[in-house]
Amino acid sequence: MEEDSEEDLLKKKLLTIKMPRPCKRRRIRGNPNSDYFKPAGIPIRELKEVELDISEFEAMRLVDFQKISQEEASKQMQISQPTLSRILSSARNKTADSIINGKAIKINRTQKD
Repeated sequence: MEEDSEEDLLKKKLLTIKMPRPCKRRRIRGNPNSDYFKPAGIPIRELKEVELDISEFEAMRLVDFQKISQEEASKQMQISQPTLSRILSSARNKTADSIINGKAIKINRTQKD
């Protein structure tokens, strides 16, 4: 039996590697009134910052502020419900970190692709 050449082994390895799916653009309808929130009485230069992505802002706006279901919110954002759930969990974690640890929140208005 013949051994595979190094080139053949490389080809086989490349065929087994799976590329991640490209990110879908999310539909964002709400715009924050402010891009930055900070604790009162502490100069900005002394604060650590938490960056909230615009899709995280939108997920919180729909589910926590407008009180619509995650299923409906995912339809409005044109993403799957599990994706919305992950985005929402991340947003809530960042917001809690900011409140508990006295960090500023910066809302990044550009979508990450």
